[in-house]
Amino acid sequence: MSLKKELVEICHKVYAKGFVAAFDGNLSLRTPDNTFLITRSAICKGDVTEDDIIEIDCYGNVINGSAKISTENKIHLFIYNNRNDINAVIHAHPVYTTAIASSKNILDRPVFPEVVLTIGRVPLCKYATPSTDELTESMRPFVGFASVFLLQNHGAVVAGKNINHAYYLMEKLEHTAKVLINSEILGGANLISFEKLEELYSIAESTYGLEIKNENKFLD
Repeated sequence: MSLKKELVEICHKVYAKGFVAAFDGNLSLRTPDNTFLITRSAICKGDVTEDDIIEIDCYGNVINGSAKISTENKIHLFIYNNRNDINAVIHAHPVYTTAIASSKNILDRPVFPEVVLTIGRVPLCKYATPSTDELTESMRPFVGFASVFLLQNHGAVVAGKNINHAYYLMEKLEHTAKVLINSEILGGANLISFEKLEELYSIAESTYGLEIKNENKFLD
């Protein structure tokens, strides 16, 4: 399957899952030539075709494609240019995650073992005007270790090893947000203790070969 076709399929899944509405969001991936395929501006992700995918370089210059590039390409390039291990980025506005990003960040807490290991920390990036350098600067403190970013009063960004990995990070993030909001209604979630977190990290390293950077650990 071509990279363009793969990106189109994930665009349709993102829209079908309700992670975006109308023309919201943008998706991209890195090519073997270290260029980037990204969705064009002002297109419903449920309607995206291969003709709506633009190829750009690491500076945001258009290599292939005649449509208008998304102004939020800066988010994608900021991550790619700071993380060689990232090959796909999705920016979306999933309902429960965006609700948390617009109120208080209850996602960045150790509640679910599988989330601790597959998503890790979920930093909240201070509000900044979309499409500006201020927005990418709000992500700078976390870009070295985070795979998921909450944009305050805006939405979410996920960074994956490939486009499918990025999609599943977004899906897991939104599911977690939904469960946590419901747990707040029931009085609040129980947190994993420091001792159990250390045990979890130890099992992750010895059994699954996961190396969790210090910045990505829950310390309290």
